[in-house]
Amino acid sequence: MSDNKISTDSAEPVVTVRGLWTAFGTGKNQVVIHKDLDLTIQPGEVVSLVGGSGTGKTVLLRQMLGLEKPFKGEVTVLGEPAAQLGRRGAASRVGMLFQQGALFSAFSVLENIAFPLRELRRLPDDLVRDTALVKLQMVGLGPQHANKMPADLSGGMIKRVALARALAMDPPLLLLDEPTAGLDPHGSDDFVELLRSLHRELNLTVVMVTHDLDTLFALSSRVLVLAEKRVLVEGAPAEVATYDHPFVHDFFQGERGRRAMTPIAQIVPATASPSTQDT
Repeated sequence: MSDNKISTDSAEPVVTVRGLWTAFGTGKNQVVIHKDLDLTIQPGEVVSLVGGSGTGKTVLLRQMLGLEKPFKGEVTVLGEPAAQLGRRGAASRVGMLFQQGALFSAFSVLENIAFPLRELRRLPDDLVRDTALVKLQMVGLGPQHANKMPADLSGGMIKRVALARALAMDPPLLLLDEPTAGLDPHGSDDFVELLRSLHRELNLTVVMVTHDLDTLFALSSRVLVLAEKRVLVEGAPAEVATYDHPFVHDFFQGERGRRAMTPIAQIVPATASPSTQDT
């Protein structure tokens, strides 16, 4: 998405994480996932979080959403503590696309999309329905799908309906947990193109967890590698791929990584810089 990057020199960060500790359990059984983790996400970015199993990528998304409280440190989203978003409901400011869609199985497509709007309890039913239909069309689905149930949808349609629900309240920040997981290559490409288009048209800031290298290279303006309980290295995808670390090498330099980087293979990347947490 390098052609869609937005100047952020004077803009306030959308997400700021400072001195974050994430820990589960107590005493001798306590497991520390993050330790003194810092990161900043600027308006208009598409930032991908990558890391091995257990590095707390999805936990970090949940903390940005206000669903989990840090053990120590601060997570600030859109100028206020993320925990306050969680107490008041974050749907109007932060949209979340969960890995499996997380649609309500007893609700129709339209009812799923309308759910955040109805939670406000102050909008007329006609406006809620019309807005939900607009969001349905925004993700490439026609009104003929409005009354279908989640069980009747393909995997790709579930992703699109879940995305429409995440965008129902026009949030400026969108969080994506493995957005193309479970999709076939054609469906994945279509969904990536949809995300690219919505990012551009809605001026979204996006934070994404993904293991799919094609998705990462197609969408990311910046990549943050979580390892050793912190942000190990950050930068443009092609730059991060050159960083000398076992996880980075295995993730980016395997067969899939080399294939994903083929379109940019003739670009000689600068050597990525370690996160400032190294200093």
